[in-house]
Amino acid sequence: MSYDVVIIGSGPGGYSAAVRAGQYGLKTALIEKSPKLGGTCLHVGCVPTKALLHSAGVWEYFLHPEAEGISCQNPVLNYPSVVDRKGKIVSKHAKGVEFLMKKNKVDVIPGFGRLLGGGKIEVSHNGQTSIVESKNMVIATGSEARMLPNLKPQSPRIVTNVEILELTTVPKSLGIIGAGAVGVEFGSIFKRFGSDVTIFEMLPRLVPVEDEEVSKELERSFKKAGIRCETGAKVVNIQVGADSVRFTATLANGSQENVEVETLLIAVGRKPNTENIGLENTRVESDRGFIKVNGFQQTAEPGVYAIGDVVLGTPQLAHVATAEGMIAVGHIAGVEVTPIKKNRIPGATYTDPGIGSVGLTESQAKAQGYKVKIGKFPFAANSKASIVGHHDGFVKVVADETFGEILGVHIIGHHGYELIGEAVAAMEAEATVETMMNTIHAHPTQYEALGEAFNAVYGMAINA
Repeated sequence: MSYDVVIIGSGPGGYSAAVRAGQYGLKTALIEKSPKLGGTCLHVGCVPTKALLHSAGVWEYFLHPEAEGISCQNPVLNYPSVVDRKGKIVSKHAKGVEFLMKKNKVDVIPGFGRLLGGGKIEVSHNGQTSIVESKNMVIATGSEARMLPNLKPQSPRIVTNVEILELTTVPKSLGIIGAGAVGVEFGSIFKRFGSDVTIFEMLPRLVPVEDEEVSKELERSFKKAGIRCETGAKVVNIQVGADSVRFTATLANGSQENVEVETLLIAVGRKPNTENIGLENTRVESDRGFIKVNGFQQTAEPGVYAIGDVVLGTPQLAHVATAEGMIAVGHIAGVEVTPIKKNRIPGATYTDPGIGSVGLTESQAKAQGYKVKIGKFPFAANSKASIVGHHDGFVKVVADETFGEILGVHIIGHHGYELIGEAVAAMEAEATVETMMNTIHAHPTQYEALGEAFNAVYGMAINA
């Protein structure tokens, strides 16, 4: 069978690219090795974790409703039902992806796709192989959790983001190695469900890709919530027992501590799924398994594109994969497309308090030679934050003093990941701080804290 474009992998990048290709009228096929469409994000990543986070937040309200003037006697957590709810959400959206393929006339080919070169892909499924031909191919094979040397998942003792989602009981104690988005999100989830949580991070701070003040605020909030945070720490000698995991932690002050937990989550990053997909049969160039592309997502092999977690140099985020898919397929279709601007990519971490960020951090802006002005506004001074009972955090604007250019915006606070959208749109439209100062923000809302933060760049905030 011959196609205009074949996409390998049905995660957000892959299935979105397939839909767009269908919309452009291209004869399109989507190859997927798993029984269901949707990839890591839908099945063991973005969607199920946020379902658990939502349930954790609801449970926290039931545990402490007094501030709302509500009495709730003896609330009971039925965790298997929480997991079941998560599964139903995932199944619903997996069926939705199947529907989108039919709607846009995309052929779904089950099996493992491997590039053969010369416009051919070998598909292996249930012991059988077939050949698919295409003028254009999009590699969208995603990533998987990295594991520490000599370790493998042994649920419920040693888990990654995959196995922890299938636990049917809340562990009494949860150790987490790695304080990136995955580590801190699961820490936030299971602390609220009742686990005793300790996070170990080798680097000096939590969420190290974020602005330093955001990291500091998250650690303060976590400690207030009872989550132990050990940064500058190293974990060694992990031993798995029948009922627990034991290991030695070397802490930042040089002391060593023997630790025992019921479950240990390994959250030390993700590796690209590029092994055995036939890159050696092409001129595709890679670095540590990541594929090199240009601004149109083209590899060094004519007609072969790459998007998402396999790409070198862009963050491993679902919305990045989708955006790259739009660029690749648009380029294939001959439509004018705009390459990704890396400093316009929003980051979102779904902890409580939540984090949303875009652009340069304060230290990055200074390192690039900008004369920086900072505007900062605390949620403690925001009316809606008082109404919903979440006062932690702030909005921080990093701006260029000379022209008022918005260099970055960093939010930590209740649903901070929902609030970052205005800042992304403002930067994409090349709005200045003055533009945003003159933008009317509805009251009372949490997002009006952004308006105050933009005003604060010039010392003009009203409520702080």
